[in-house]
Amino acid sequence: MPPGIEIDGKTVFTSDDAVRLESLPKWIAIIGSGYIGLEFSDIYTALGCEITMIEALDQLMPTFDPDIAKLAERVLIAPRDIETKVGLMAKKIIPGSPVIIELADFKTKEVVEVLEVDACLVATGRVPVSKNLGLESIGVETVRGYIPVNDKMQVLAAGEPVQNLWAIGDVNGKMMLAHAASAQGITAVENICGRDREVDYLSIPAAAFTHPEISYVGMTEPAAKELGKTEGFEVASVKTYFKGNSKAIAEGETDGTAKVIYRQDTGELLGVHIFGLHASDLIQEAANAIAQRDSVRDLAFRVHTHPTLSEVLDEAFKRAAGTGSH
Repeated sequence: MPPGIEIDGKTVFTSDDAVRLESLPKWIAIIGSGYIGLEFSDIYTALGCEITMIEALDQLMPTFDPDIAKLAERVLIAPRDIETKVGLMAKKIIPGSPVIIELADFKTKEVVEVLEVDACLVATGRVPVSKNLGLESIGVETVRGYIPVNDKMQVLAAGEPVQNLWAIGDVNGKMMLAHAASAQGITAVENICGRDREVDYLSIPAAAFTHPEISYVGMTEPAAKELGKTEGFEVASVKTYFKGNSKAIAEGETDGTAKVIYRQDTGELLGVHIFGLHASDLIQEAANAIAQRDSVRDLAFRVHTHPTLSEVLDEAFKRAAGTGSH
């Protein structure tokens, strides 16, 4: 919990309690506009609640690719009973009836507004459970509580691997996702058994289970361009839309887009971001392609079943490769 915030599990709560409420509050403030905040705003508005979403940074969904965040805001937030406040942080939250929330300017830390709501979900993320493990006795220093590891999942002390000590999952802070933790566990066991293996974080996908869903793998466009500046290559991107996809039209779910980010020189796929029906399933093809460091020039000739949602990506790869559509 951020400083100044009290929780009681009933009127002020985290996602642990958010799925176990005995009744639905009429007006819920949600602190944070990441995956957890978005998913619960989706659920609560579908059940008839009014939402105020509070984001400390100056834009909603700051971790998402800007184009996807813009579309998600238009589809998931604007038409629903959701008020948004950006650039404000919850300086103090007091449980009760009503819940009192003091909102401060994120930069100046001065209180600018006081909200009175029925309930508040604090969706600001997780911290590692790494205290009292005896790490200091072997010279391992945590970083903001996270245990340092290399890509083989070996724990590091002063930058060097500690013999026979491994750390997987949220406790190392590399990528706080269940399937990432599973991949780390498999990698650790492989290395323990003498089979050299490292985790490829670039190819691990993530998803927000809103309606429609959001998913991504690899880099956002700004991150890819930053890497391009450092390493001396140009980055390009293309977008395709669900509204022209036969399956999406048949399902009556045509809100959505797929964005493909790639190197202009080699065509290497750097990132894919999807907003739309079954985005969490569609992203796996892109994740596998990034794991193989595939080029959009090769991906453009892969055959996709018709009529399926996967053709949204097929179309994007063809546009990126300059081969044109069907």
